[in-house]
Amino acid sequence: MRAIIITKYGSPEVLQLQYVQKPIPKDKEVLVQVKAASATRADTMMRKGSPWLGRLFIGLTKPKHPISGTGFSGVVEAIGKDVTEFEVGDAVFGESIFGAGTNAEYVCIREDGVLTIKPEQLSHKEAATICDGYLTSWNFLKEIAEVKPGQSVLINGASGSLGTAAVQLAKYLGAEVTGVCSAQNVDLVATIGADKVLDYNKIDFTKTGEMYDVVFDTVGKSKYSYCKKALSFKGIYLSPVLSFSLLVRVVWTSMFGRKKAKFSATGTKSIPALRLLLNELKELWESNQLKPVIDRYYALEETGKAHEYIDMGRKKGNVVILL
Repeated sequence: MRAIIITKYGSPEVLQLQYVQKPIPKDKEVLVQVKAASATRADTMMRKGSPWLGRLFIGLTKPKHPISGTGFSGVVEAIGKDVTEFEVGDAVFGESIFGAGTNAEYVCIREDGVLTIKPEQLSHKEAATICDGYLTSWNFLKEIAEVKPGQSVLINGASGSLGTAAVQLAKYLGAEVTGVCSAQNVDLVATIGADKVLDYNKIDFTKTGEMYDVVFDTVGKSKYSYCKKALSFKGIYLSPVLSFSLLVRVVWTSMFGRKKAKFSATGTKSIPALRLLLNELKELWESNQLKPVIDRYYALEETGKAHEYIDMGRKKGNVVILL
């Protein structure tokens, strides 16, 4: 089968299209013919081997699992022994975590992994995006911040993959949502439900005097120390981008003070916990509570170009690899 291989850590040029052995499903595994896969900022970090500490887990000089990509949508082509939840021909979507990559024509996934039946109203290219921005943002807003109706939530980086998901999910949870993005993306963020949209080139949200119950910095471009003044009495600062300063703040605020800094690596949650979150999101899609936001599509052999575009930092919503 064709697959995108990370030959070593580095720039997008390290991504190479190669022919590799088509996987065979083991017991309790399903073989999925991939129709669409996501290309994400997390994928580009894996390609770079960044942060360095992560290499202790994924490989020192190159990834232990060389095929890039995690999110996918496709059709079950074969099933292993004792598989009971899925049948050949099922349209499914999900995420391969710390295992076989999904920027390939086929991938094997355990039936009890992060995998579920695709909602009929979603295309494969739309479903492939759910396990990036939506799953991560749902974890942060629902599980970590426990956003409640009437609260005020600010989303920094509101036009990206996590940001566009977070705006919609915070609105679903009943919050008043302020999005922060560039001027060219103001209309997009307003269209998906933000009550207010701030152009970060004109307005510094930490200096407006507005207070927020939750500040979700989806891109890690701000800091807790700057955002603290914009947090309400028991406000929470969230970020999925780990740094040493954030780690210190997370530990310190967990013991002292009312305004908390919190971090989570969603992909390290237990598989049952991720499956629960994924199926909750699936219900929201089935009830038309969410809208997919896709910026660009690339063919499998253009995955390097997709990474180049993501590295520019101008992505709106999601980038999808089509097979």
